[in-house]
Amino acid sequence: MISPPPRPVATKPLVSLRNVRVVLGGQPILRGVTADIARGQITALIGLNGSGKTTLLRTLVNEYPHTGTIEFHCGHDHSQPYPEAIGYVPQRLTLDARLPLTVRDFLALTLSRRPLFFGISRATAQKSQSILERVGAAECLDVPVEGLSGGQLQRVLLALALEPQPELLLLDEPAAGIDFKDQQRFYDLIATINRETGVTVLMVSHDLNMVRTYAHEVMCLRHGAIQCQGSPAEVLTPINLALVFGTQLPTFSSYNGS
Repeated sequence: MISPPPRPVATKPLVSLRNVRVVLGGQPILRGVTADIARGQITALIGLNGSGKTTLLRTLVNEYPHTGTIEFHCGHDHSQPYPEAIGYVPQRLTLDARLPLTVRDFLALTLSRRPLFFGISRATAQKSQSILERVGAAECLDVPVEGLSGGQLQRVLLALALEPQPELLLLDEPAAGIDFKDQQRFYDLIATINRETGVTVLMVSHDLNMVRTYAHEVMCLRHGAIQCQGSPAEVLTPINLALVFGTQLPTFSSYNGS
């Protein structure tokens, strides 16, 4: 098992949330979230299904209306009160199987405003190749999207999320549905990108061993509010995990409690 990453020296947070509340369909989902997302670190967001984890990520990209305040402390030029870019990798991607898109086509639709029936420009083709190489997925370029493995699809989505270079990268259970070896490779890739670029990462994960190994910070969400926050050593204790997961903790069998 890889040793946990060293915790970077504390700096001003990239994002501050204060009493953030979200109501969807008349039901309160986030109930006063107050937390700081540490700049340049990997923060893992854990909690039971239905605790509001995905809602929190989607609120950060302005998909859901909210009350309270979400403050981005600066952009790339250190003068804007919001990030220049936020990359987002969803938990799953739903595509119409009747559309026989290759990865090349899929990337072109996202990277270029040029209609696909006009063909893919040389610049877009080169950009597609480049961003896939960055995440170790260059071999996927001409593979049909529906034919990608879970690990390959997540790398393609990550490649898109990293273009242009984001300041905040949001990952919603990025390794769900991927076999164990590919999960480790994927998290290794995230850790490398974080280390080399300094991008701030907020990821939802149900795998507590992966959280302990790769995260610098852990936020526990329960019933739409932050239950606890700190380093993995501080947070992943039997008492905290019992408070967050209750009797359902045994379903997280990958955590060995050590």
